[in-house]
Order: sequence, then structure tokens, then C-alpha cells
Amino acid sequence: MIGGDPLRNYMLVLSYDGTLYHGFQFQKNALTIQEILEKSLERLYSARIKVEPAGRTDTGVHARGQVVNFWAPEFVPPGQIPLALNRILPRDIVVMKAGLAADDFNARRNARAKIYSYTIDNGFFPDVFRRNYAWHIYGPLDLEAMELGASFLLGKHDFKAFQASGGSIENTVRTLFSLSLEKNANMLLLTFQGDGFLYKMVRNMTGTLVEVGLQKRKPQEVHEILESKDRQKAGKTAPARGLCLEKVLY
Repeated sequence: MIGGDPLRNYMLVLSYDGTLYHGFQFQKNALTIQEILEKSLERLYSARIKVEPAGRTDTGVHARGQVVNFWAPEFVPPGQIPLALNRILPRDIVVMKAGLAADDFNARRNARAKIYSYTIDNGFFPDVFRRNYAWHIYGPLDLEAMELGASFLLGKHDFKAFQASGGSIENTVRTLFSLSLEKNANMLLLTFQGDGFLYKMVRNMTGTLVEVGLQKRKPQEVHEILESKDRQKAGKTAPARGLCLEKVLY
């Protein structure tokens, strides 16, 4: 309880530009999305509020559909929460939706799948207006080869070879439901849907597929990398700026 008022479980859907932030999760000596959001909730409710995110996006990573839940008194109608918070939050963090959730709802534990996108700028020169949201790759990309390489990643596998050092999760088996590549003019969009993702897994898969597209690797090598469970055999990590958490599925 806060001030004698019973608490309810709320869910928020957030959109944010991660360029200026050191990821979502609170850090002592760096500015994060969680710190800004919790300070804004404290101003709204005049009490300390802790949020639980569906996923902890890294430094420079963006989100269109991050989900969090938190417990607070019921004196702000759910429909008014986005308007109230967006008046407090900086312009690069926006609450898109709010609502009451079941008492047993947890944004992280109840997530069934997540959708991430990765944007590649494949123009001759980089698009200055995409510089914070896309990875510029100079040189033609062989999309057929990339699609073939991507096909080896689909399904349930041990993705240890695509987990960056620093990840603390021991069980590295995940299921990748879909991986699509869509080219529109100079922009290439990779979309990943899976039941969960390891530390920098999407960025490491993207970096490997780009090397396939540049003909630095053969598509079949993706299968060999996966089977090796050796991070050193995979491609380099794609920059954070092209990655976006699109949606969390429940």
C-alpha cells in the first residue's frame, strides 16, 4: 500500500529512442530508460514506483513496443496515465498505452514471444536522417544468400554461438519462429520473432548474415556456426542503433 491506498497492477506499452540512454535497466552512473520512467512515475504518484520490463534493451537500442508493469494506487484512471506521463517524460520516451493488468501479470515472465527488427542502410552514401536508426553497409548485399543463411537459424536450437560474452544465462536454447528480410529502396529490414533472445543475439545473427550478404561467408556456414556453439566463429556484432524491440506477445 502507498499512503493507505490499495495497489493495483498496471501495464504500460512504451516507445523510445535509445540513442541517449545506456539501455533500459537502471545503472548507478549512467542514464537509463528505467531511471527516467520511474522518476516520472514518482512525480505522478508522489511515491517510489518500480517497473518490471519485458526485456532489458541495451545501450543505444530502441523500442516501439516495450512493455512494463508496476504496482500503484488506483487514483489515476488508466486512460489518463499516458497523457499524464507524456507531459512529464522527455520527448524521446512516449507511453503509447496503459491499462490495468491481472494481479499475477508480470511483463517479463508472462511474455510468450518478442519481435525485434534490425534496419540496414545499404545506400551508396549513408542516409543522414537514419544515422541513429540504421547500420550503413557499403556494397551490394546478396539477399538470396542471406535468406538461405537465415533459414538455418529457424526453429529450436542452442544459440550459444550468437550469445555475446557477458551474458549470464546458462540455458542458451531458444526457438526462432520467423526471420524475414524485406528490401525497400536502399533500406533492408530484418525481422526476428522468437520465444526469447540471448544477450546481443539478434545483433550477432545480423552481423553474421551481413557477412554472408557481402559474400565473406557462404550461407551454409551459418549452420556450422550454430552447431559449433562457439561465439568466435560467428560474425561481428551489428551496431546497437539499428535494433528495435517492436512488440512483446502474451
